[in-house]
Amino acid sequence: MPITEKDIRHIAQLAHLEITEEELQSFTPQIAGIIAYVEQLNELDTSDVDPAIGGLTAEGEATDSSRDDAPHGSLGQAVALDQAPEPSSGHFRVPKIL
Repeated sequence: MPITEKDIRHIAQLAHLEITEEELQSFTPQIAGIIAYVEQLNELDTSDVDPAIGGLTAEGEATDSSRDDAPHGSLGQAVALDQAPEPSSGHFRVPKIL
């Protein structure tokens, strides 16, 4: 299915972006090229590749953990701010980034 300018307008609307007609003309072939490149993955034969479920363990295999997976209470504001360098009015004070 080829990518059209209508598709690019729809993507821009979903992303809350305003694009000009020149950008629309520029982005349409670029995105079509990117999608064509990614679709090359569909041509690969992956029938001999085992799925990697959960990352590094085999399906159903238990993982090592350093603690029980049990819910715990939160720290609370006083304990959380106890060692903060500059607590301010019950919050962490962080440097302003402009």
